[in-house]
Amino acid sequence: MSIELKTKFGQIDISNDVIATVAGGAAVDCYGIVGMASKKQLKDGIAEMLRRENFAKGVIVRQENDEVHIDMFIIVSYGTKISEVAHNVQSKVKYTLDKTVGLAVDSVNIFVQGVRVTNP
Repeated sequence: MSIELKTKFGQIDISNDVIATVAGGAAVDCYGIVGMASKKQLKDGIAEMLRRENFAKGVIVRQENDEVHIDMFIIVSYGTKISEVAHNVQSKVKYTLDKTVGLAVDSVNIFVQGVRVTNP
């Protein structure tokens, strides 16, 4: 599935995997994020952290009518305020997708899959 954008020069089709990778890259740049978690895998209460090339596995891109919705599965750092981290991720993902892809996102839903204690 892909997102279709119409311009005065023609039509642009952007794959959901591309949008998911851009959104995941924007999310991990935010303070308080340890990494992305897989949307399907949660074994024994422990979420698997994804590498940069697999960010699309931790992001779901949905298109309903003319609205685009993104669901993100993240792992946050211990000691950070989870609500602030989630809000920062939402803002940065919306801004990054608007500036890099030209896509207006209607909602960014954050699912915190785990909290990791990092060594100083």
